Amino acid sequence: MTREEIIEQVNSMLAEEFEVEQSEFTPDASLKETLELDSINLVDLIALVQMNYKITIPVEDLKKIQTFGNLYDYIESHLA
Repeated sequence: MTREEIIEQVNSMLAEEFEVEQSEFTPDASLKETLELDSINLVDLIALVQMNYKITIPVEDLKKIQTFGNLYDYIESHLA
């Protein structure tokens, strides 16, 4: 899967789940601010990513995933 495919899939999935326009998703945009994430929504986000990409995101890695770019990088680097 290419990075472009990851970005397209992630953006589509998050736009649908959190009802936010994809045009707001830029690599430097904050996930928490853009998606208005609280702790429960953050769990939903992690579950979506884990379920769709069959990867596990340990709690200690969450601190590294602050922006959309961080999320794309994380998924890309953990796909087999």
